[in-house]
Amino acid sequence: MAKTVKIFNLEGKPVGKTKLPPIFETPIRPDVIKRAVLAIQSNRRQPQGRDPMAGKRTTAESRGVGLGIARIPRIKGPVGRGALAPGTVGGRMAHPPTSEKKIVRRIPKKEKRLALFSAIAAAASKKIVASRGHSIEDVPQIPLVVTDDLEELKKTKEVEEALIRLGVLSDIYRVRESRKIRAGKGKLRGRKIKQAVGPLIVVAENKGILEAARNIPGVDVTNVKSLNVEMLAPGTHPGRLTIWTKKAIEKLNEFYGKGEMA
Repeated sequence: MAKTVKIFNLEGKPVGKTKLPPIFETPIRPDVIKRAVLAIQSNRRQPQGRDPMAGKRTTAESRGVGLGIARIPRIKGPVGRGALAPGTVGGRMAHPPTSEKKIVRRIPKKEKRLALFSAIAAAASKKIVASRGHSIEDVPQIPLVVTDDLEELKKTKEVEEALIRLGVLSDIYRVRESRKIRAGKGKLRGRKIKQAVGPLIVVAENKGILEAARNIPGVDVTNVKSLNVEMLAPGTHPGRLTIWTKKAIEKLNEFYGKGEMA
């Protein structure tokens, strides 16, 4: 039997009820979710390799045996410095990485679909959301369903006020307190700040909410059509605090119907 949940307005007050699609009753499979997230992440990796001629641009040759010296290739002249071979100055690598290496992980379509359904179901479990580290003491309901007025907010201040009334403020504070400067060279590579993951807002249509919420640390906004496993389970850990609009829930039921795996 479909579960019935309350719908809250931007003031945090219940204004109606709706039935959740059967997809929210999918068995939770952390193993399948992890495989799907790793498959998504593998598509973002950039292939890397070495120049096939690196370390080989030399006329060095081995002088053969019987001279009381190692048989490594040596440059011409009285110095006889080793070259070309692995372990010599400026020599080639023994086993260099190749750009042809297969780094993309693939999973079957049905398994990918199961992972998405399972991640959606995990986001509707209060126990799993709390165990992931989200601060949900003041959140009135998991999953949190809000009226479609949320999609029309166009200012960051308006979004923050709505999240405060919906009880999500403590989770945003958790994200802000977690912000720190990364140790190591990642600072030079566009990854200077490390921070926790905050709430995810799922909408049916972007009417300004995407631009309004992107400056709030940890908060992400996505269209229900673009929803994927990594958004619902960042770092392969299911149970992200998710805020759904009423229309997004309806679209979810429209897209995935009965939640069947066939």
